[in-house]
Amino acid sequence: MFKSTPDRKIAAMLHITAWIIVITIPLYLSNTFGAGGHPHRLYQFFVHSFSAAIIFYVGYLWLVPAFFLQERKLTYLVALIGLILVTYFITSFINEYFLHDALAEEKFRAALKKLTDSDSDIRPPMKAFGFYNHVIVSVLISGFAIGLCGMEKLEKEEKKQKELEKEKLNSELAFLKNQVSPHFFFNTLNNIYSLIGIDAADAQDAVLKLSKLMRYLLYESEQGLTGLNDEIAFMNNYIDLMKLRLNAKVDLSVSFPGNTENLNIPPLLFIPFIENAFKHGISYREPSFIDIKMTVDGTVVYFSTRNSIGASSHPGDGQYSGIGLENVKKRLSLLFPGKHTLKIEQTDAEFRIDLRLETKTTATT
Repeated sequence: MFKSTPDRKIAAMLHITAWIIVITIPLYLSNTFGAGGHPHRLYQFFVHSFSAAIIFYVGYLWLVPAFFLQERKLTYLVALIGLILVTYFITSFINEYFLHDALAEEKFRAALKKLTDSDSDIRPPMKAFGFYNHVIVSVLISGFAIGLCGMEKLEKEEKKQKELEKEKLNSELAFLKNQVSPHFFFNTLNNIYSLIGIDAADAQDAVLKLSKLMRYLLYESEQGLTGLNDEIAFMNNYIDLMKLRLNAKVDLSVSFPGNTENLNIPPLLFIPFIENAFKHGISYREPSFIDIKMTVDGTVVYFSTRNSIGASSHPGDGQYSGIGLENVKKRLSLLFPGKHTLKIEQTDAEFRIDLRLETKTTATT
């Protein structure tokens, strides 16, 4: 009847508990306040309860999901009417032929004659009352079954929607990350290429640093989260690699916090900002500057970059500018909705990025 899931097990336990209460309370009242004799009324109560259970569970498990919620309401109505009539005739047959209390009926008639001062045999319309009562109770129970199934359907649809949104989020994040990595790798290879003809030793050192960067890209970035310490080490390697090609006219300032081992962030979150600063903030003909700064306050990370606006370090790649920044904007909106603020400002001489980010802490054991 119920699938083997935690929610279904809880629902099954609630149903069982409810029926135990329905059965035990009349038994307790009958044993405590009963006047003795054959407990016809108690048995009749159980028969009607069993009839109500049949109407509820046939509707809850079959009629409502199969017809009512599938926009086949006419079929549901016909089936429900048939079910109500069948259960009524079955309960009436059992009560009349197996649980009929002739003595109680005779006493009832005698009391009724005394009240009406009539000698005629008065037979109250008990069957009509019983039928109306059965129909009313059955309609109420069927309405409860519809409401319960409707709530469960809404809950399932909401859960399914959340799963779809989660899958969409994961696919979009994977797509954005795969865009960031080749873009970053492409620019870094260009930097190493320019070093080979200048200084072979520096080029070898650059290749070593690049191998560390690629190891991080290949392994660490596959995880959903990475330690902020590891991300800072990655950014330092990248900056060291870029420093090899700077001249004395570039004023570079870098400030990262010391120990942040208790904080986790998505990988490759800050590198597009740094990459953008190096790519568009360096001028070889006039003084230029790059200022990279990160501070941590509890679980909140403040990150900023400032750079002068100079000629691109690779004049022919202007068409690619902004790709990394757009990607990181999308990642931030997907990963930290309502938990980040990003400001990008540009003047004639300076480009500035300020990011405030509420990070996650590592699980403590």
